[in-house]
Amino acid sequence: MLCSYSAIDRHQATAAETQAVEIEFSAVVGEKPFKCGESYSNLGTSAATVTPADFRFYVSDAALIDASGKAVPLTLKQDGKWQHQNVALLDFENKSGACANGTVEIRDRLIGTIPKGSYKGLQFTLGVPFSLNHEDSSLAPSPLNLTSLWWNWRGGYKFLRIDIQNQMADKNSDSKSGRESRQIAHNAGNHGGSHGGGLQGFMIHLGSTGCKAEGNNQKPTSCANPNTSKVIISNFDPTKNTVIADLKSLVSQTNLAVNQANTPPGCMSESNDGDCAGIMKNLGLPFGDKPAAGQTFFQVK
Repeated sequence: MLCSYSAIDRHQATAAETQAVEIEFSAVVGEKPFKCGESYSNLGTSAATVTPADFRFYVSDAALIDASGKAVPLTLKQDGKWQHQNVALLDFENKSGACANGTVEIRDRLIGTIPKGSYKGLQFTLGVPFSLNHEDSSLAPSPLNLTSLWWNWRGGYKFLRIDIQNQMADKNSDSKSGRESRQIAHNAGNHGGSHGGGLQGFMIHLGSTGCKAEGNNQKPTSCANPNTSKVIISNFDPTKNTVIADLKSLVSQTNLAVNQANTPPGCMSESNDGDCAGIMKNLGLPFGDKPAAGQTFFQVK
């Protein structure tokens, strides 16, 4: 009995030293909230009108920043569904309208505990840590078991998936007809475990590229382009503020009405795909010979 009481005492002491915290996220398109099936105008350099068909992303290593500037890790609640170890899935689609490839339930927050204290900022990584990124999604625990957010052993997970349907012109800038463009999308979606999804329009799938492994079914030892983006928000109060993920800001330097020849539709994180240049910049990632710049996708409200 003494041991039992001691265990209870230790638990109560631990609880007294920590505080519950929820970090809320919201998906928007400019000034409007994201909604499956809704159309949004004036996006990208061509002022395209688009209909989003997916909006999900993984974050990891979330931490609050204290008054001295130290990042204090958030201990995520291991709920068996949305959060596993230090990774969480944020999901803003509800499988309605154009979002047929998604799931019914949505998730808009991180839930966990942190040592009691005063905090002034937030940091997290957009992406899945290397130690978890190259697993078999069919065997992985939730939320890493979604095959729609997984490429293959070598590439790992899609850290960010935003699919949009747009009113594309009959011909794109590479003089490919609409039928030919659709065929490129079809081929991308059916290239065994490829980055595509067969959706006509513009897809943004962020993930690691240039990963080297001995075989197709073996875990890589490194990736030339990890493509994980560390986000730091200097002024953030989890009791008052919300993290905003803004699609309009993400594509502000991208022409959504065209696609580079002989590449999957949209940006699939490949280093030779010019359609990724503006998107990678706005995610705070290096691309080609361009160094990383400050990200603009995530903001605070």
